[in-house]
Amino acid sequence: MVKRVRPSYSADWGDYISFAARLREKADADGSDLLLVDTGDRIEGNGLYDASDPKGNYTRDIFKHQTIDVITIGNHELYKSNSSENEYNEMVPNFKDNYLASNLDFIREEAGERVPMAPRFKKFTTKNQGIRILAFGFIFDFKGNSNNTVVLPVADTAKEQWFQDAIRDKEVDLILVAGHVAIRSPEYTTIYDAIRSVQWDTPIQFFGGHSHIRDYKKYDKKAYALESGRYMETIGFQSITGLSTNKKAQVKASPTFARRYIDNNLFSYYHHTGLNETTMPTELGKNVSAQIHAARKELKLDHTFGCAPRDLWTNRVPYPDEASIFSWLDSRVVPDQVVDPKRASKPRIVVGNTGAMRFDIFEGPFTIDTTFIISPFTSGFRYIKDVPYALADRVLTILNNKGPIFEHAGMEVFRLVAPEQMTIASDVVAGKVRQLQFDIKGNRQVPLGKSEDKLTPGYTTKDDAGEDGDDTIHSKISSYKVPNCFEARVNTTSTVDGKEEPVETVDMVYLEFIEPWMILALKFLGGAYDLNSTLPYAGGKDFTTMIAEWVKDNWNGEC
Repeated sequence: MVKRVRPSYSADWGDYISFAARLREKADADGSDLLLVDTGDRIEGNGLYDASDPKGNYTRDIFKHQTIDVITIGNHELYKSNSSENEYNEMVPNFKDNYLASNLDFIREEAGERVPMAPRFKKFTTKNQGIRILAFGFIFDFKGNSNNTVVLPVADTAKEQWFQDAIRDKEVDLILVAGHVAIRSPEYTTIYDAIRSVQWDTPIQFFGGHSHIRDYKKYDKKAYALESGRYMETIGFQSITGLSTNKKAQVKASPTFARRYIDNNLFSYYHHTGLNETTMPTELGKNVSAQIHAARKELKLDHTFGCAPRDLWTNRVPYPDEASIFSWLDSRVVPDQVVDPKRASKPRIVVGNTGAMRFDIFEGPFTIDTTFIISPFTSGFRYIKDVPYALADRVLTILNNKGPIFEHAGMEVFRLVAPEQMTIASDVVAGKVRQLQFDIKGNRQVPLGKSEDKLTPGYTTKDDAGEDGDDTIHSKISSYKVPNCFEARVNTTSTVDGKEEPVETVDMVYLEFIEPWMILALKFLGGAYDLNSTLPYAGGKDFTTMIAEWVKDNWNGEC
């Protein structure tokens, strides 16, 4: 069986269940407490979810076996009505009061009523130390949700009476705010300010998400925030010592906060549990791993469409480098695949957003699973016919350079790119760096006897606590800014008197997801277009299918 995973991040959900169970045993033995927090985006981006019919048919049953103390929703669960319904009808009951939705409502269509997606908050006491915790669960001010959910602005939620009453509870030792919210966002600043206005000294711990990075923020000496990367690559570990409890008075003037970013692989799990491949797995963990493997086999996720001849990167190289995945798309895939048989003879400009591609392509087998890892979205293409070339020629420039136009209309351009792009202020180019010794004091992992040049590429995090948060030492990876959108031009010039001249009109083709931005860009350029001007293109076939078909036709052969 072909297993297309990166060794640094190869542990599955069953392994994670075993790891958490063993850490709980250690916590019980030494009298400490371990809480598991999940901040959302559990769907899309892998074949186990996306290849099933209905989507998520296997994953919801797999997720429920983990004991999670605080769990929240992400924006990916909210794009489609059916995924929102699955959260409300299955995931919330699975996790009961541990599932929190402080600023999200669900519309029960059959009853015609709007209700909280889950409890707004909860208060609980830890098992071993008796720490009294007040917990909330937020999502950022998301505007792309389906019409069966309502995301309440965080600033408005912070003013609601239930929230104001909750944060005034003086019988708490820690306030925990979990959410699918970037930790350096205005939303979390609003929540911090609201809490501190009435609880000036109570410790606060934020857990964030959405921006796809490892990060740690200090708000004040008793308030910190941790964000743990993307795609289950990272197990974020936050320790807090010295909290007062209802069993004992506080020992220190201030608690001590510390963080660690653990690579999600079995070697990390063995290292932190002190166990091995024989002693670490629990029966439940092994059963869930077997359940995952059986589902993968049923879905034929390792079926190979073709063999990628080289690596293609979303942001490790600058666009339009030949190793950029977007160069491959605009020069090969889009011209070949994005064509409507009824309009094939018409010149066309095809526009897609870079956020449509979630991950890199690695040299080697390109499988069904690979297809959903790199682009799981269901968007097809639409078009506006016979757009004057003089307008169409300038659309990409507007999409990539005129953010204020869209923001003024309430359309955030950051939704066009991958979330991690929001945190890249400028290109980060990996250079030759010094050799590193094994960090005994910090207990960080690095292969013994290896220099920096021989380290595997990976996270090299710098945050508010310094540069020692990564549990495993890696070599740095370059990271480049990419544009909001890319385009492919097909037959847009003709030869007139021996000169290449642009055609008069083109079909303006685009991914359905970016339609609002496309129409506004055309209007800004003077085009009189609206939703009624648009039509389905290529029969509504989704981009993911088109990529798979191109690979099958062009990368055939054994690896």
